[in-house]
Amino acid sequence: MNNPFETIEERLSVIEKLLLDLKRNPKTIETPEQPERLLTVYEAAEFLSLTVPTIYSKVSKGELPVMKRGKRLYFSANELTEYLKAGRKKSNSEIEKEAEAYLKKKGGRHE
Repeated sequence: MNNPFETIEERLSVIEKLLLDLKRNPKTIETPEQPERLLTVYEAAEFLSLTVPTIYSKVSKGELPVMKRGKRLYFSANELTEYLKAGRKKSNSEIEKEAEAYLKKKGGRHE
């Protein structure tokens, strides 16, 4: 019979190797493709912290990405997340870095 401490040590060694491999190359682990999550109007309103009438208003103005099937509206959780990210304001440090990069690039050109 094996010493249980040796078995534990072997397993920990394997786990440590897997963690180091993952740290070096995080894309090596395959994750199963998750199906796109579709939301109803009520779920989309909750997801965006808006009222249902506001959702309908934004849909009618073409402001929200939406899918229509019959009389029902469906929203992709991924597309709503992208919608939220598109409205993200940059921090002052991000704006400063972009300005510095632009000035360096512009200063490097000979006109």
